Amino acid sequence: MSTLAIISHTEHYITSDGQILGLSSTVSEINHLLEIFDHIYHLGMLHDKEPPPNTLAYASDNITFIPLPALGGSRFLDKLGVITKAPMVINEVRKVLRLVDHFQFRAPTGIGVYVIPYLMLFQSKSGWYKYAGNWKQEHAPLAYKIQRWLLQRQKRIVTINGNWNDQPKHCISFENPCLTTSELQEGARVIQNKALDDGKFHLCFVGRLEEAKGIGNLLTALDMLTNKDQSKVILLHVIGDSTERSYYETKAKHLKVAVQFYGLINRKNVHELYKKCHAIVLPSASEGFPKVISEAMNYGCLPVVSNVSSISEYVKDGKNGFLCHPTELESLVVTLQRLLGQTNDDYREMINSSETRIERFSYSYYNKRIKSDVLKIEL
Repeated sequence: MSTLAIISHTEHYITSDGQILGLSSTVSEINHLLEIFDHIYHLGMLHDKEPPPNTLAYASDNITFIPLPALGGSRFLDKLGVITKAPMVINEVRKVLRLVDHFQFRAPTGIGVYVIPYLMLFQSKSGWYKYAGNWKQEHAPLAYKIQRWLLQRQKRIVTINGNWNDQPKHCISFENPCLTTSELQEGARVIQNKALDDGKFHLCFVGRLEEAKGIGNLLTALDMLTNKDQSKVILLHVIGDSTERSYYETKAKHLKVAVQFYGLINRKNVHELYKKCHAIVLPSASEGFPKVISEAMNYGCLPVVSNVSSISEYVKDGKNGFLCHPTELESLVVTLQRLLGQTNDDYREMINSSETRIERFSYSYYNKRIKSDVLKIEL
């Protein structure tokens, strides 16, 4: 057992009574890393806002949060702030690395353009990088391209999404963990009894409400379906938020398909919706491997997703889900038609497919691989 520093851009917030809350997907992963490490220090970004519902408190006092200013954004001044705050960020990284045996840097993120070189050139500490984005993104932002280029040319382990013919030996393929043992067991029980509602589907979308994530194309595609196919959709559940939410809500009001917007909701309630829904539709332009896909599949939601990055390694078209072209609207329409043409027997066969191997996305499986493949601890 040892100590770990995690350096990330994960959003954190402070409540009126002083409690620290962080993005639940990352906080859950870190909570489970206490099975490997005695103490974890997390350098993350602290936002001066009300905590949204998709946040979570750390499970133990053995996790110490160390705040960084909330850096990054779409405006020029936001991007400039990432650079002007570099000395302060590097100093905080240097101080926390003195306290630990290992580090994990979570990329890609704006601060990565200088933190990664710092770690490469000035730190001999044991550590690894987790690249959570699309490792093969063709039109990636310049900052992401720089980070990927740097990570390919240094010696420490990099965990990435997917298996690629040209990946360097130190870049190893890793699944993104998101499920507890009890959630795996609950998912198996749900799937055992799950069926279509009189041949009809509950659909869901989970993610930021923006064009890049595909919510606009999804609403348009639903509008392009025949009346017969539209009648097979009971409800589209939309989980997520953005400044453009009202635009999509207005667009949805003109559809013949019913749409309900939830905004941001906590993890437990998201999972309850997965139990109700029959498919998750994510026609995004670029992804690594979103945790929401494996979480939804655990509860019998067939993934209708873009064929990008490593997704096709886990979603086998026509076997345990459906793949569409990430930017072609007609491809999404055809893929939705294929989904809605499934009988209950077809649906039952797909959600029980042996291709899924959902246990690969459990925290326990992830921790075993961290110990054996990253830390090189014999099990």
